[in-house]
Amino acid sequence: MNSVMKKIILLLPVFAFMALMANAQQVLDSPPLDGAYVKSNTVEKKPISYAYVREADVIWSKRIWRMIEFKEKMNQPFYYPEVPHNNWRSFMTVIMDALKEGTITAYDNSPTDEFVIPLTYQELMARMERTDTIPMQRAEPPYDYFDTVMSNKFEPTDVKRIRIKEDMFFDKQRSVTETRIIGICPVKDNIDPKSGASRGDQPLFWINFPEARPVFAKAEVFNRQNSAAKMTYDDLFWKRMFNSYIYKEENVYDRKIIEYATGLDAMLESERIKNDLFMFEQNLWEY
Repeated sequence: MNSVMKKIILLLPVFAFMALMANAQQVLDSPPLDGAYVKSNTVEKKPISYAYVREADVIWSKRIWRMIEFKEKMNQPFYYPEVPHNNWRSFMTVIMDALKEGTITAYDNSPTDEFVIPLTYQELMARMERTDTIPMQRAEPPYDYFDTVMSNKFEPTDVKRIRIKEDMFFDKQRSVTETRIIGICPVKDNIDPKSGASRGDQPLFWINFPEARPVFAKAEVFNRQNSAAKMTYDDLFWKRMFNSYIYKEENVYDRKIIEYATGLDAMLESERIKNDLFMFEQNLWEY
């Protein structure tokens, strides 16, 4: 037996001892309980099923589109936390994780908001993450121009508002007026890469809300009133715990409010539509 083999044999117990110490260190370094009790890591909850509705029982219906601004105080649970922690994730992070896993489907938002053209996660990211080549001038002589490649990586925090498409209808069988969300469209600011100026809204894609409800029902959201009572994003939509404004109602021209009214007139038009829907529901009954 040569000297090299003898050295290897002598070092084997040392390596075994170091491996045992590493395992022991891993156990000792386990984090302590962060809280007064052990919390479940996952929310095992199913969405409340919709009541069955026959077409013959729907005697009136109207489709409207709303905008939910995350910057409003009531809607902040949709936007925060920016970094996931304590089983909480922002609404957009939940959507992107589900799209990556394939549990929900994204649909092309052009030319209509119908669920016609499905997009794979790779196709979606290729649209939202782009690389621009921008000419820039050197700060020193000879002050010539050169091309700079700028990569725009998508982040969930880029989305600060969502559009929701919903149907309001009267079911004569149950004698109720009900509103059901049909689709959700994340929207980000369309920023000019050269000037940095905003060029309006940039809708990204549509998802079918009924399809996404099982995902939302398992995604915990911060409960402002009582953190011991778990609340999910499905609860948030089901109980309509959000503030929004109407930016479009179905019409023969298929146009948004901003296409025929601006400024204060657009706000008043949105309130008029909202009030008309409220009065229609109130006038169905006699007191």
